[in-house]
Amino acid sequence: MSERPFDAVVVGAGPAGSIAALVLARGGARVALADKASFPRDKACGDLVGPRGVQVLAELGVHVPDAGQGSDLLAVGPSGQASRLPAFPGRDYAGHGVVVPRLVFDHALREAAVAAGATPVQARVTAVDADGDGTVRAVIASDGRRLAADVVIGADGALSPLARLAGMLDPDTALWGFAIRAYLPAEVPLPLLVLLDARPWRIYPGYGWLFPGADGQANVGIGVGLGNTRRQAPLRDDLARFCAMLAARGDIGPGVRPGPVTGGWLRMGGTGTPAAAGNVLLAGDAAGLINPLQGEGIAPAMVSARLAAEAVLAHPANPGPAYTEALAGVFGRYLPGAAALQAALLRRPRAASAGVRLLTAPLVRRLVAGTWSLYWNGLVDGAQPRPSAWSAGMVQRVAGLLAERGGERLTAPLSSAVAGTPSGDRQVTKSAP
Repeated sequence: MSERPFDAVVVGAGPAGSIAALVLARGGARVALADKASFPRDKACGDLVGPRGVQVLAELGVHVPDAGQGSDLLAVGPSGQASRLPAFPGRDYAGHGVVVPRLVFDHALREAAVAAGATPVQARVTAVDADGDGTVRAVIASDGRRLAADVVIGADGALSPLARLAGMLDPDTALWGFAIRAYLPAEVPLPLLVLLDARPWRIYPGYGWLFPGADGQANVGIGVGLGNTRRQAPLRDDLARFCAMLAARGDIGPGVRPGPVTGGWLRMGGTGTPAAAGNVLLAGDAAGLINPLQGEGIAPAMVSARLAAEAVLAHPANPGPAYTEALAGVFGRYLPGAAALQAALLRRPRAASAGVRLLTAPLVRRLVAGTWSLYWNGLVDGAQPRPSAWSAGMVQRVAGLLAERGGERLTAPLSSAVAGTPSGDRQVTKSAP
């Protein structure tokens, strides 16, 4: 039996951190759930929880007050043609998503974790106390508090201060993105996603969205892929132009303006960090598990957090290998290929523009809508047998070959368990400014 105050410390109380703490606490572990913020607090997000996230909530018996279900999605191409992407139930995921403002969603999950026995701690982690063999003995808060545990789970976002402090973050191997969002008054019948041209026949390196929300407030946003360089992405003018386009289409009322704008970094494709090093596990955005093609992060965060917690409960002395293997089993066939495909599309904006126009063309869209929906959303594995699932599986295999040929760096974090850390000796490491 451990003599430390906690069996596990979870850093970050978003969807990943709260799910990890919930599963650990229910399993009898002594767990601290640390976050710098006072809850409820908001986060920049599309507020749409995907089918795998809905399934995690159902399996864990967690009720979250949602603003409605999201089923099919309407994708609009640069030509203005739209393709309705159907939502299919899978063998191991729901046939719909749910729309929940992050202010409500994160608070509800954190409350569930605390009710299960997790100890809430409001603290900004600024240092780690680590041995020369890479074992992190404790995380240290800015006020000097020392949270000691046998295992540390990092669920503190794409920039993950914990991953940086533990020597696990390599920004140059990461696939970065940035997104901003706001709320505005609008009734949205279907989640709307718009793929734009930055200029004629050169695709915009991202997309805009308009998702239904609570109390007549829709979620509007725009995000871009940045490749392997994290740089400033001024998107406010792009968002204003996108809103003007939505008004011209009749999706929002004339003269409607978005409210306060918030933004955040994305790290995608399982890149930039190993999943585990020593006794530190990373989950959700901290592990770079955001979908590279459409930017979804909530469902992967919840799935990975549950896997991390289960690995800790099953292998408390050395959960890293089991967690990395489980993570690769769930995400390893999809994320590397999707990341390689996204990188290829960023390099070929003309071809990408032509491809999206083709996918939304009236005749083709009827044939490919199901395939597009299943592959693009990372739902091929676990799909019910149907022609669109078989064709989406073929696309996934082709994308996997693309990753093997040119994206070896993208596959490493998901394909190998890491026993130690890449940084060598680390005693107490302070956060870089």
